[in-house]
Amino acid sequence: MPTVSPRHWWALIVLAAAQFMVIMDTSIIGVALPEMQRELGFSQGELQWVFNAYVIAFGGLLLLGGRLSDLLGARKVFNAGWVVLIAGSIVAAAAQTAWVEVVGRAVQGVGGALIAPAAMTLLMMLFAHDPKELGKAMALYGAAAPAGGTAGVFLGGVFTEWLSWPWIFIIYVPIGVATLAATKLLPAVESRRGAVDVLGAASVTAGLALAVFAIVRAEHVGWGSSATVLQLGGAAALLVVFFVIQKSVRQPLMPLGIWRVPRLGSANLAMTLLGAAWIPMWYFLNLYLQQVLGYGAFASGAALLPMTVLLMIFMTAITAKLLARFGAKPLIGGGLLVLALGLLWLSAVEPTGTFAVDVLPASLVAALGMSLAYIPAMMAAMSGAPQEQAGLASGIVNTTYQVGSALGLAALTALATSQGAGQLGNLPALTDGFSAAFLGAAAVAAVGGLVTLLVMRGDGAAAAAQQASAPAAKGEQIGV
Repeated sequence: MPTVSPRHWWALIVLAAAQFMVIMDTSIIGVALPEMQRELGFSQGELQWVFNAYVIAFGGLLLLGGRLSDLLGARKVFNAGWVVLIAGSIVAAAAQTAWVEVVGRAVQGVGGALIAPAAMTLLMMLFAHDPKELGKAMALYGAAAPAGGTAGVFLGGVFTEWLSWPWIFIIYVPIGVATLAATKLLPAVESRRGAVDVLGAASVTAGLALAVFAIVRAEHVGWGSSATVLQLGGAAALLVVFFVIQKSVRQPLMPLGIWRVPRLGSANLAMTLLGAAWIPMWYFLNLYLQQVLGYGAFASGAALLPMTVLLMIFMTAITAKLLARFGAKPLIGGGLLVLALGLLWLSAVEPTGTFAVDVLPASLVAALGMSLAYIPAMMAAMSGAPQEQAGLASGIVNTTYQVGSALGLAALTALATSQGAGQLGNLPALTDGFSAAFLGAAAVAAVGGLVTLLVMRGDGAAAAAQQASAPAAKGEQIGV
């Protein structure tokens, strides 16, 4: 059996660092949101665009990033992604107005969409020849995701409390430059001929963005207004155009035949609803801690550490063993129902609540549910895909999670605002709005759990065990 050289392990550190940073970029902004809101003039409803701009660009362009990685060479695309991410970070850090901040976050998302699939391609090139070493490499790479989520929550609090919120973006500049300097450790990949489905990527990203925009604006202009109807209709039309393009072009971004893979559809539905419940919980919990309980940025970040540490421990050490024993279906369905229970508990928050009573136990239950459901849903989506389509299946399931996150946050922000979350300084009204959002997220998670248990095909523990040995092998992303 061939021996992997130490150079390969140094290259793995570079790739794991990239995974760490891409995931941290989704979590580091959470505790800084109230400070950004005050300085940049975001309304309570508009504040979600600091998160959604990244998620829409990231999720909407992941498939294109993977295609470009195949055609242009993974190392070139990996480097280009870091250049774009650095540029977006500079714009976001220097922003003096809300719209510039949103643009910077969108550019960061484009960079992440190039980095993530290229990193997975490079990792497979480095270690695929030795299954044993591949398992070790995947374990380290997989651990980088929850570690990035944990570090983002904590570092966001440190930077915001003791420096200023722009530092949550400035930190990416030296790290990005150092990563670019280290990419000489990565294997060079020759480009190959092929077409890029630019129209497909543009239509799906524009459709998603317009749908989120319509949902956000509906609270202000009315759900039955002509503007909302036209915007939602336009979003639907763009998504129809995307599927028409995929059916008609010779080299589509997403060949529609992939949906014949067993359990791909039900697993992606579960991932969509998981993102739609989990990300709003994380978003509104940050706001509750700071705007109702009066926590500072550092204290808010520290308050979320128990939840993210539990996530990291379960995802890296426990979930894979449970998956091997019980299979994906009961873990996905059960995990979503446990998440719903935690969210239902959070919906009982009080204006005079405390962290120990109102936040800690419920957030740990929610994190347990997320830990149980996420990796099994990822593996269920890809377990039936042939090897030549594994990357495509991975890109689809990552995209559906990000799409669910964006649409769920938009819808639940509209719900929270309608119930009082826009009344800054009015603690009872704010709490009522946040409670409504938690209750809505609980309903989303419960529907996801029940549908999974009723619709998804059973997989069997043996098949799951084969997949569980390297839970990160298909490049999952988690926005914790």
